[in-house]
Amino acid sequence: MKNYLLLFLLLSVNYSGYPLNTTDSIFDKLNDALKNKQHYVHLKEERILNFKKLKSEDLSKEQEYNYNKTLYTEYQKFNSDSAILYIKKNLVIATELHSKKLSDLAELQLANLYSSSGKYRESEAILKSINKKTLDKSLLPTYYVVHREFFEHYNANSTSKIYIEQIGKYRDSLLGVLNPSTSDYKINLIQKNIFDNKLTIAQKELLLLLKQTKEDNYQYAMITYLLGSIYETRNQFDLRKKYFALSAISDLKTANKDNASLQKLAMVFYEIGDVDMAYKLTQSAIEDALYCNVQFRTLLMSQLYSIINTAYLEKEAQRKNELQLYLLCISLLSGFLILAVIYVYRQMKKVSKIREELFITSQKLAELNKDITATNNLLQERNAQLSESNHIKEEYIANFFNLCSTYINKLENYRVILNKKAAVKQFDEIAKILKSNTLVEKELEELYANFDMIFLNLYPTFVKDFNALLINEEQIVLKQGELLNTELRIFALIRLGITDSVKIAEFLRYSLSTIYNYRTKARNKAAVSRNDFEEMVMKIGLIPSKS
Repeated sequence: MKNYLLLFLLLSVNYSGYPLNTTDSIFDKLNDALKNKQHYVHLKEERILNFKKLKSEDLSKEQEYNYNKTLYTEYQKFNSDSAILYIKKNLVIATELHSKKLSDLAELQLANLYSSSGKYRESEAILKSINKKTLDKSLLPTYYVVHREFFEHYNANSTSKIYIEQIGKYRDSLLGVLNPSTSDYKINLIQKNIFDNKLTIAQKELLLLLKQTKEDNYQYAMITYLLGSIYETRNQFDLRKKYFALSAISDLKTANKDNASLQKLAMVFYEIGDVDMAYKLTQSAIEDALYCNVQFRTLLMSQLYSIINTAYLEKEAQRKNELQLYLLCISLLSGFLILAVIYVYRQMKKVSKIREELFITSQKLAELNKDITATNNLLQERNAQLSESNHIKEEYIANFFNLCSTYINKLENYRVILNKKAAVKQFDEIAKILKSNTLVEKELEELYANFDMIFLNLYPTFVKDFNALLINEEQIVLKQGELLNTELRIFALIRLGITDSVKIAEFLRYSLSTIYNYRTKARNKAAVSRNDFEEMVMKIGLIPSKS
C-alpha cells in the first residue's frame, strides 16, 4: 500500500509553481488561473482516475482501507459526496476487521464531512457516539480537529459566543497533542495568536513559515490566507489583496473547492469598485461550494453574493443604458454616414463622367497630336528633300554652266579645225573626222567622269551606304581610279530622282532591258526587303532641312 501512496504523490505533482513577484504579476497569474480553472479540475480528476486504475483485486482489507482513505483525502476538499462514499466503505471494512481504531477514524472523518455539507444533526450524533476515553491516542488530533471544525461550520450558520468558545477550547486541546515541530502545530498556534489578537507574533511566524513552504504544498493557501486576514484586520489594503490573491491562485491550481480565499478577494475588489472582477470571483466561489457540497461556504457566500450581484446588476443596467445611448449615437452617425456616402457617390459619378469626357478628349488630343507629329515629320522630310533638291540644283547649275562653256570652247576649236582643213581643201580629212566615234566616246567618258565627280561631291558616302544595303558577298568593289561603275551610276540617277528606266537608258546609252536587268539583279542582292530597296537608296545621304 505504501507503493500506491508513493505513486499517488508523484502523480499529484503535476502543476508548476509561480514566483512571488510584483502585485501586477500576481493578478495576471490570478486571471490566468481563473481562465484555466476547468483545466486544473480536469488534471485532478485525471490524477484520481489514474490512482483508481492502480487498485488490485488481491488487496487485503487493511490495504483497501488505506486505498479508500487516500481517495477520501483527495476528495475531501474537492467533492464531499465522493469522499463520504469512500468513508462509508471504510466503515464496512473496519466492522469486518473488528478494528475499533479504524472504525473511530472513519466515524470522525464522516462526521467532519457531514458538518461541512450541512448535516449537523448527523455529524453531532456521530461525535457524541465516540468515547474520547476509549479513543486511540493517535486519533486525538483528528478528534479535536473534527470538533473544532464542527463548531466553525455551525458558527457560520448561526453565530454564537458559545460556539466561538468551543472553537478556542478544541484548538487548545489540539495544540496539547500535536508535535510542536510540525507545521500543523505551528499553523494552529498562529490561528490562536490571531484569535488572541497577537497579530505581530502571528505575522512574523507566518512569514517565516511561508519561506519554508513550497508553493505546491496544500498548506501554502492556508498560510497566505491567514496573512491576508492579518492585513485585513490592520487595514493594510494592498498586502491584504496580495495575499488573498496568492491563496486564491493556490486553491485554483490545486482544485480546492472548499476555499475561503475567493470570497475574501471578491470583497476586496468590491471595495475598490471593480464590480466585474468581484462578481467573477463570487461566481467562481459559489460554483466551488456547490460542486463540493460545502453548505457553510454557500451560506457565507450567499450574503456577499446578494450585495455584489445587486451592484453587478446595477452596473449592467448602467451599461445597458450607455449601450442604448451609444446605439442611438451610432444610428444617427450611420444616418449621416449614409447621406455622406450618397453625396460622395453622386460626386464620384460626376467625377467619373468628367474623367470619361477628359479621357475621350485626351484620346482625341493624342490622335491630333499624333497627326500633327506625322504631318510635322512629313514636312521635315519634304523640307529635307527640298533642301537637298536646292543643293543639287545649285551644284548642277554651276557645273552645267561650266560644262556648257567647256563644250562651246570645244565646238569653237572643232569649227576652227574643220575650217582650216576646208581652206586647204582637205576634204578627205574632214570626212574622216566626221565619220570617227572617238570624239563622241571621249566626250561620253568625260561626261560620266564629271557626273561621277559631281554626284560623289554631293553624296560622298554613297558607295559605302549602297554596299550597306547589299549582302556581304555581293557588295561592289570598284577598280583602281574608278569612282562609279555602271551599276552604281544607275542607282546614282535613281538617287537623284530619275527612276524611269527609259531615261536612265538614254543617259547611259544602254538598252532598256540592260537597265531592267541591273535593277533586278541589285534588288536580288539586297540585304533589306526587295520592295524597300530602291526607296532606301533614295534616302542615302539625305540632307536635313535647315532651320
